Amino acid sequence: MDCNCFKREGKNCIEIVPIFSNLNYEEMMEVARITKEKVFEKGEMIYMAGHRGENLYVIHSGKVKITRFTSSGKEQVIRVLGPGEFMGELSLFSHLPLRDNGEALLKTTVCMIDGYRLKDLMKKYPAIALKVMEELSQRLEKVEKLVENISLQGVEKRLAESLINMANEKGEIALKMSKRDLASHLGMSQETLSRKLTAFQDTGIIKLIGHRRILLLDIEALENIE
Repeated sequence: MDCNCFKREGKNCIEIVPIFSNLNYEEMMEVARITKEKVFEKGEMIYMAGHRGENLYVIHSGKVKITRFTSSGKEQVIRVLGPGEFMGELSLFSHLPLRDNGEALLKTTVCMIDGYRLKDLMKKYPAIALKVMEELSQRLEKVEKLVENISLQGVEKRLAESLINMANEKGEIALKMSKRDLASHLGMSQETLSRKLTAFQDTGIIKLIGHRRILLLDIEALENIE
């Protein structure tokens, strides 16, 4: 269906995306005219590696897991995205097939922006292209940091840094992904992750609350883990 979210209460998927933040209402309407909306159920694939990317996907509501599979078939979680974030952006700059997969972790509403026509708008509004490049730069930095950590750091150090980075100002974590996916993202098995989290709790560094909440009790101790 065409994107009619401008008619709804609250912000639409175009307004909440930083790459369009410098556009005025009329300019956003130009983006809306090349946008279609689609709802994906939990577990449904939004796109898969090998597909020809023709859209920029913007998450209006829900949550999406971006993954790749190794040659041995092992899933590697790259990132988890939520409302206002986008994916499939490499298709805007390359004719190669997509290399990752986008899977809905919840019932998710996605605004799909026609990539070819968006490139025309980028020429008209260069700020959009600059914002996309800024986001790509930040994502590349995060991926390089992750690769460095997996290559050079032990599992405890990797986990400790990840916990610190995920925590809010109160030292609380509400996991955006399952522990299985978190383990994949950190380059360890789910069993290793569970064992290390339990060990951290036993030593009083953290407190596990249910399946998705973690409270950091001693951040300094986490920072000193080698």
